[in-house]
Amino acid sequence: MEHNVINIANAIDHKIKQLEIMRAEIKGRATSKATAISEYDKALTKHMILLREKGNPVTIVEKLAKGECWSERYDMELADGMYKSLISNMTCIQAELNGLQSINRHLSEL
Repeated sequence: MEHNVINIANAIDHKIKQLEIMRAEIKGRATSKATAISEYDKALTKHMILLREKGNPVTIVEKLAKGECWSERYDMELADGMYKSLISNMTCIQAELNGLQSINRHLSEL
């Protein structure tokens, strides 16, 4: 039984280290997400102005500009997905950690 307690303690320590790494990574992902949003908004505005100057009807300028900014939109969606994926993974690891802590508590009571 002592062996089980040590294994659980090691697993808890491993999960805590995983969360620490992810916490450090989240700032970079958030920055990437914000940068991608900014780049998309800037490109969209630029293309809308150019399309309007070319005499395109106002009603379709935004749709045309969005088509022109497909690459920036892709980067924005990718950055958002990567950020959300990290948050989701952190939530899963926290749930695993909670389970291990419960097991540890029960083993300690035996």
